[in-house]
Amino acid sequence: MEPGIPKHNMMEALYNPMVPRPYLVSRTRRELRDTLTLFLEPADHQQPFRNAPGQFNMLYIFGVGEVPVSISGDAERTNTLVHTVRAVGAVTEAMCKLKRGDLVGVRGPFGSQWHAEKVTGKDLVIVAGGIGLAPLRPVLYQVQKHRSEYGQVFLLYGARSPEELLYRKEVEQWKKRFDMNVEVTVDRASTDWQGHVGVVTTLISQARFDPVNTTAMLCGPEVMMRFAVMELQKRGVGAENIFVSMERNMKCAIGFCGRCQFGPTFICKDGPILCYDRISNWFGTREV
Repeated sequence: MEPGIPKHNMMEALYNPMVPRPYLVSRTRRELRDTLTLFLEPADHQQPFRNAPGQFNMLYIFGVGEVPVSISGDAERTNTLVHTVRAVGAVTEAMCKLKRGDLVGVRGPFGSQWHAEKVTGKDLVIVAGGIGLAPLRPVLYQVQKHRSEYGQVFLLYGARSPEELLYRKEVEQWKKRFDMNVEVTVDRASTDWQGHVGVVTTLISQARFDPVNTTAMLCGPEVMMRFAVMELQKRGVGAENIFVSMERNMKCAIGFCGRCQFGPTFICKDGPILCYDRISNWFGTREV
């Protein structure tokens, strides 16, 4: 057994969803001042988990705690887990200080997925706000690999400022593609910013897609997603064709603790990717 790996039964870790599996940090990449991408490889020399776009893992820092983090890498590359983490609390702050060779506990993957493969032949509108681009990035990888199977593809991405744009170099590469429509906006900008200024939802009215034959995927702050849904419905996109990522208040990831209950739905078991027509009665209700 390698140094630093807890002496629990490795086979138990493979089958018990409550036991973290040890992963080593193979490398890191600083995305923003408070945001880090972790590249993780299994320390127990077992095959990595297979995952699907939209799923999440529970990442555990020994002696600190555990948080849910969406998988942000290519789902077809199973040798490395990729997670982009923003420092917003004790656990994520500790994660953003990790270095190559450090140990992380991983439970998962858990949750539902975007199911981009089920909407082939349709136009696809992806709306992301801030770090919400991270859970949607696996969808973009999948769509690019199978581009001929989709109609028009739109990525509408917004951040608070140019300095807070995630995956900036990658987004610039996507903008250069002739088979994708990528629009980026910021809430506020200095005079050297030459792009859109305004909230990301203002880009929806400018996108030329067929609302009857469109699937929309949204991830970002809940208020952003709420207004994005309104704009999409104004354009004629049906609630059954709008999907949102609802990661929030998850603790156990398997429906035991009840912290992520959302109306009759448990986000960890039934989500985090949910069809809007399923949660429309509760979406945006502060008490839920």
